[in-house]
Amino acid sequence: MKWHRFQPILEEVMLVSKGDVARFEYLNFPIHSSSITGLDTCIRKPLVATCSLDKSVRIWNYETNTLDLYKEYQEEAYALALHPSGLYVLVGFADKLRLMNLLIDDIRAFKDFNVRGCRECAFSTGGHLFAAVNGNVIHIYSSTTFDNTINLKGHNGKVRSVVWSMDDYKLVSCGTDGAVYEWNLQNGKRESECVLKSCSYSGVAISPDSKVVFAVGSDHSIKEICDSSILREVPTFDVVYTCIVVAHSGRMVFTGTSTGTIRSMKYPLPVHKEFNEYQAHSGPVTKMSVTSDDQFLLTSAEDGCIIIWKVYDKEGRGLKRERDVPYSDEVLITRTDMEEKTQVMLELKTRVEELKMENEYQLRLKDMNYNEKIKELTEKFIQEMESLKTKNQVLKTEKEKQEMQHQEQLTELIEKQSREVQDLESGNNQKLLLEYEKYQELQMKSQRMQEEYEKQLHEMEESKSQAMEELTEYYEAKLLEKTALLEEAQDDARQQLREFEETKKQIEEDEDREIQDIKIKYERRLREERESNLRLKGETGIMRKKFNSLQKEIEERCSDIEGMKVEQQKLQGIIKSLEKDILGLKREIQERDETIQDKEKRIYDLKKKNQELEKFKFVLDYKIKELKKQIEPRENDIKMMKEQIQEMEGELERFHKQNTQLELNIAELRLKLRATDREMHKEMQKERDMEALVKRFKTDLHNCVGLIQEPKKLKESIKDIYEKYVQKADMVEIVGVDTDLHQEYTRQREHLERNLATLKKKVIKESEIHRADYVRIMQVLTQERRRSTLPTCCDGKVPHIPCRAFLHISRLRRLSNSSFKNDFYMS
Repeated sequence: MKWHRFQPILEEVMLVSKGDVARFEYLNFPIHSSSITGLDTCIRKPLVATCSLDKSVRIWNYETNTLDLYKEYQEEAYALALHPSGLYVLVGFADKLRLMNLLIDDIRAFKDFNVRGCRECAFSTGGHLFAAVNGNVIHIYSSTTFDNTINLKGHNGKVRSVVWSMDDYKLVSCGTDGAVYEWNLQNGKRESECVLKSCSYSGVAISPDSKVVFAVGSDHSIKEICDSSILREVPTFDVVYTCIVVAHSGRMVFTGTSTGTIRSMKYPLPVHKEFNEYQAHSGPVTKMSVTSDDQFLLTSAEDGCIIIWKVYDKEGRGLKRERDVPYSDEVLITRTDMEEKTQVMLELKTRVEELKMENEYQLRLKDMNYNEKIKELTEKFIQEMESLKTKNQVLKTEKEKQEMQHQEQLTELIEKQSREVQDLESGNNQKLLLEYEKYQELQMKSQRMQEEYEKQLHEMEESKSQAMEELTEYYEAKLLEKTALLEEAQDDARQQLREFEETKKQIEEDEDREIQDIKIKYERRLREERESNLRLKGETGIMRKKFNSLQKEIEERCSDIEGMKVEQQKLQGIIKSLEKDILGLKREIQERDETIQDKEKRIYDLKKKNQELEKFKFVLDYKIKELKKQIEPRENDIKMMKEQIQEMEGELERFHKQNTQLELNIAELRLKLRATDREMHKEMQKERDMEALVKRFKTDLHNCVGLIQEPKKLKESIKDIYEKYVQKADMVEIVGVDTDLHQEYTRQREHLERNLATLKKKVIKESEIHRADYVRIMQVLTQERRRSTLPTCCDGKVPHIPCRAFLHISRLRRLSNSSFKNDFYMS
């Protein structure tokens, strides 16, 4: 039954009861590979937290059926509780109880509590407290200060289940000692208790009004407890209930069994067997939980499966209860992760800017290449246009020649056709005369054929009437035969009825005789039985007297036996309680022995570590003394280098000022270049428009040339072309704009060429100054390197230089590279 854990499955099953209906779905992810020990939900998020003996903790989303978080540990997790906010989770391991943050992509521990082997834990409804179970003691901690506020002691056996009330003033617990306690958390005392030593409780739940407690255990029943007394007990003899949960509305109670089934029943609990049972798991159900809005029921079992049940009413409608506050989208993230992500973002932004610069440069190069290709293509197209024009003129002359030849051929063909038509008319007239003669002959033949067919029809009708008369005579004879046979059969039937009545009378007379004989026999037997009955009555009177005397003796003996049984039961109860106390004490002794052994091992390991650390301390003290001796001469050298670095910083500041001025000049020139580029694009667009207009004009002219032989149409087409393309205002504007544009273009080009020449000279001078300063700084640094006896760097090639000087050199390199790049872009 465990195969479905490793493949995505989606099923829906209706759970119908008198009050509500539930529907469940399998999660679409591979889940735990071992028994699930903990399951819990929260209020502010649609999350489900689970832990298992497969050493993993998983966070699921029951709305999207997805696995949000997953983490494996080196030890098994025994218990789990999810904070109402959905941001923290409490997990109980063998050695510690850990409170962990649910981060955006990780589950990270931030507080450990010394609670060993915690098998049950739970957050309060408000989330400000949590309860952790250690054996038979319940520890109450504050989730804000992490202080142990109260320790609840009272159970003789292990605590199996803990539940908080809605107002967080009460805590209900049950254990293997058959006790159900209700604790007041303000003073840490028990408000009520219900002890049944014959039952080992495994699950407990509390009603929304905190007045009624429900408990299940090994006695195959659900107990409804109020004010330390059992109000109602719903028995079941076939299975053991392992856990129980109550809906927040208080209308439904859900229970899990040892066979893996889920039972839903209406509250108040039914007296008779009124519940619905559904097979869900292949092992005992370990945990159950209802979401805060009563929309889903969550169950887990020892088979490692989690099932989400959708709750409906009996008519298949969802619950009307709606959430006042929507689910929160907040997620925890550490500051280091945020800083790393912001650093990555900054690095990516710088990378994007660099790529933009490279792409702009490549785009400019491509524009240059494409402009050259466009020029080449325009020249090629102009040459092809001229060649096509010459070809068109040649084709026109050939067309005129061919038209003359076609006209001559047409005249010849028309004459031939007229001759052939006359010949065909004369031949057709002769054929019509012949066809008319044939038509008259065929009419005569058709009249003869009609007369013959009429004669044949008359003969056929006469033969048909004769055949009909013969058939009627034949069938009438058959009818007479059949009527005679029917009369004979009716006579036979009458004879058989007479014989049947006679046999019936004889049988009735025989039966009457037999009845009289039987009656006489049984009357004799009755007389004999009455006589024997009188004899037996006398014997029974004697036996009654003996029986009464024996019954008195039996009653006396039974009273003695009952007294002995009562004493025996008292002694057996005392023996069982003593045996349980002995087992509990033995377990405590074993656990304490184990803890003592663990502590002794830790003490031995810590002593060894202490000895090793003392050795390291002696060695490190010796090294520190030697290093202090070497530091003093090097500190003097560092002071000298710092003074030189300050001088270099002053020179670098001057270089920065010069570079900023150059960058401003370059920015101004770039703006001017962009303006000129825009004007160039406008001019190019105008040129394209003009080329398109010229092409249209050429096509119209070409169409007009085809009308050379028709002067009227040619005149109209020329007028249309003139109205379409020629206007007085356009003619004046075109002449004026062309001259102004040409002058402006030449003036701006000369101005830009002058600016470029001056800027190139400035850049060459400043680059020479930068190089001279750089060479001078490098000479000073090489001299200082030779003097100093500082250790080498990690790579062992370049001697160690103070960090600030190294940074200034790297800045100089960057500035020089950027200036060369700007010069390259300008050129």
